[in-house]
Amino acid sequence: MTDSHRHPERFGTPDGLAFHGWRLLWFALLFVGFSAAGIWSVYSQVAGHELRWDSRLLGYKTLLSSLALLLIYFVADGLRLWFTLRALGHSIRLPDMARLVALNIFVSNITPMATGGGVAQVWYLRRRGVPIGIGLAATTIRTALAVVFIFGATPILLFTLPANAQGVTQSGSLIMTFSVSVALYLGFFGVLVMRSNWLLRPMLLALKATQELRLIQPTRYRRWRKRLVRTLQQFAHGFLLYFQGNRLDIVASFIFTILFLLALFSFPVLVFWALGYDFDYWLVIIRMVMTTFVMYFSPTPGASGIAEGVFGYFFRDLVTASHLVLVTVAWRVLTIYLGMLIGMFVLQQEIVADRRGQP
Repeated sequence: MTDSHRHPERFGTPDGLAFHGWRLLWFALLFVGFSAAGIWSVYSQVAGHELRWDSRLLGYKTLLSSLALLLIYFVADGLRLWFTLRALGHSIRLPDMARLVALNIFVSNITPMATGGGVAQVWYLRRRGVPIGIGLAATTIRTALAVVFIFGATPILLFTLPANAQGVTQSGSLIMTFSVSVALYLGFFGVLVMRSNWLLRPMLLALKATQELRLIQPTRYRRWRKRLVRTLQQFAHGFLLYFQGNRLDIVASFIFTILFLLALFSFPVLVFWALGYDFDYWLVIIRMVMTTFVMYFSPTPGASGIAEGVFGYFFRDLVTASHLVLVTVAWRVLTIYLGMLIGMFVLQQEIVADRRGQP
């Protein structure tokens, strides 16, 4: 990392306000409310008002297996971005990367469409010397890799594994909706990667309009315009840097993306096995791929509510009604709720450090 980036321009002063105070509280309350509504919908509409606690979920073998899988999940999540940054010619300390993982889990799950997680990560990376454009490129590439794997696998699974998807994908309209959504989403990322400069003109026009409406002063307009152009140029150049980067770093970013997704999709398998169900591993993975696919299009914070409802619907024919709510909650606790609790404390610490001007 060059000396010019050791004392980065503060990025968190205005933007950090979006991540604390009343806004943070309201976003968190929305997440809790939607999640509760989703769990209630599974209980009342899918599970038929049946619920039974099973102590096997707290057995020592289950707890140890959960801790091991959580470790793989968090480590792979951090390393897929870490190696992406290395391919772009930048790196941060691994302890900082661990905090970044927790920060992303919390913020991305209290903001609609998971966009806030990327913003928070760029803010965090900027405070550690990574230029905004490179941070944007790194987080976008990290997301794009996961999207390609998930969305690329979904139509293949839908068309080639009808027996395993029985009861979920029998509808032709559902298959068509999935396929069109895949094409549109991947097309958007294609434009973002290959023609990112197309975004510059409308963004500059919007910025100019705010100045003409006297919403911002001319001096601030010129400063923001310069930053916008520089950031987008860094962002576009970042994709070129990535594919020109060290081949081992690129391959490692792919490998840890796959490992992260497999760990993410394996949590329900662990819960099912703990409860005595003997499902084929890939049967659960298939349904988790489609569940995650739907979650990507959820407008609610962190897909809250929708995630629980879709999960309960997709797995309603595999478990007894009395276990369905229990499995749904256990899945969300392991994959989201625990990480959010850690991320909430990390975010508060980062906000305090930012106010004090500490890196």
